[in-house]
Amino acid sequence: MLAQLLPHRYKIFATLALIIALILPSTGLAELSHLNDAQTKTVAILLLAAVLWVTEWVPLFVVSFIILALELIWLMPSVQALDIAASDSLFFSPFFSNIILLFMGGFVLSSIMQKAALDSRLAFWILKLTKGEPKITLLGIIAGCIFLSMWMSNTATAAMMLTMILPLTKQLRFDSPFRVGLILAIPLSCNLGGMGTPIGTPPNAIAMSYLTAKGIDVSFLEWIILTMPFLLITAGVLWLGILKVYPPGNDVLEMSEAKIEPFRARQWFTLFIFVFTVIGWLIGGQFGLKTGTIALFPIIASFWLGLLDQSDFRALPWDVLFMVSGGIALGVAIDISDLGQVILSFLPATGSFEMLVALMVMVGAVLGTVMSNTATAGLLIPIVVSLALPTNQLLVMVLAITLNCSTAMILPISTPPNAIAFGSGMIGVKDIARMGILMNVLGIILAITIGPIYWFLVL
Repeated sequence: MLAQLLPHRYKIFATLALIIALILPSTGLAELSHLNDAQTKTVAILLLAAVLWVTEWVPLFVVSFIILALELIWLMPSVQALDIAASDSLFFSPFFSNIILLFMGGFVLSSIMQKAALDSRLAFWILKLTKGEPKITLLGIIAGCIFLSMWMSNTATAAMMLTMILPLTKQLRFDSPFRVGLILAIPLSCNLGGMGTPIGTPPNAIAMSYLTAKGIDVSFLEWIILTMPFLLITAGVLWLGILKVYPPGNDVLEMSEAKIEPFRARQWFTLFIFVFTVIGWLIGGQFGLKTGTIALFPIIASFWLGLLDQSDFRALPWDVLFMVSGGIALGVAIDISDLGQVILSFLPATGSFEMLVALMVMVGAVLGTVMSNTATAGLLIPIVVSLALPTNQLLVMVLAITLNCSTAMILPISTPPNAIAFGSGMIGVKDIARMGILMNVLGIILAITIGPIYWFLVL
């Protein structure tokens, strides 16, 4: 009975939050805070989105449509009253932008790799290459999860790797701590892998979209260069941390000799599309091609050659695309209403840029622990890019927040890979929290120390 009542209760809470947001501008907030009507309404939309993202009273993609509806119907008249040249297309455009197309191409690549079983082939090859030596096997698992998560859904990668690794754990003593370490490595390394490419995780797409809107173009290759040291350091610490906390002792792993079928036409076509697309993303900018334009190739080729069908198209994670789009649309409202400058005025005037980075990173780490990384990025990045900062500082700030979102993994609910691994019954909340805190603290330290130093040198 309670399970039936809770969803209805959540809907009531969400409705009350919407009503409060709509009446907020008439409560005297504008006079107290010296905001104009457009800014007050933008604050209301921002707060409503934050509440709904944190509580998940409604599906996260629905929040994006609420943001869009309020911007078009409620906010637009107030914006136009300020004699600002604005049209509905400003709020519609994020829902099919270059970044959204790029992400769609990434999802298609993920689908054809899974259907051709190229992901499982790579995982099996990595495990076979390690020859059962526990430390090297653990390193191979981490490397495999990171590589796959750079190009495909980290959720799908975690599910696939768990299927392959669980039988290996049966070879270990029941009381061996390394059993837990092997399983724990999968979700945490999948979380880290998303940092490596623009398509690795939705927060990356949100970051690139806002940077592009500010005239800061970061190419696919440049993103890899900017994030790779961050990724390698966190991966190395994860490997050493698991070996320290969950030592293998004298355990030995033996890979079963599974028969691998030779490549057929599907595998060759899939491999060609994958390699050609990645090369296009890496060098396409030199020929004036946007990443979203290049992403059209795998989309068209995959369905043209019959590697995917209509059911696969319907199965694409459209909810993620709309979640990202809603976050971008929220940023448009903050920018066009000039709310960012108001937010900047509330920050300590004597604070240094380094203190500002530390503050935003800490806020992101806390939010990313209790809400989705996508929602955290969608909430913080629009605020950051609206600040009047030099180009290099703005890019460093966005990178610090975005990468920190991927290291927020303390709880089973923090990321889908964490939840999947927790559901296996092999690891507990304490296991995830122990290593998750290490990754979170490391992410914060890197984001406010080594990260900015490296980024300023590279930029």
